[in-house]
Amino acid sequence: VQLQASGGGLVQAGGSLRLSCAASARTYIMGWFRQAPGKEREFLAAISWSAGSTNYADSVKGRFTISRDNAKNTVFLQMNNLKSEDTAVYYCAATYGGPSTITTSYHFWGQGTLVTVSS
Repeated sequence: VQLQASGGGLVQAGGSLRLSCAASARTYIMGWFRQAPGKEREFLAAISWSAGSTNYADSVKGRFTISRDNAKNTVFLQMNNLKSEDTAVYYCAATYGGPSTITTSYHFWGQGTLVTVSS
């Protein structure tokens, strides 16, 4: 499975961005993670292709929304009210396993897209 993430860029604090992740094939779960300089990769959100059930990290709940377009094999991450601490490289990932917040549970990773939030 190949994943292609896009949509990152420079945005002012309080602004919004929508990230996209195009998958060459569906697995069971798609997730979004991010990694800031000097920090570990952090789980943000996950969604199941079939039922569309979702789960979120507490740090982004209420600000970020994950969704999917089954017809296009694409998953989105809508990010609102962005803060400077949201600056990071954002990765999409896919797993054949169940919903997980752990990076090692994911079998496939996109190349990452950089989000920079200026204050």
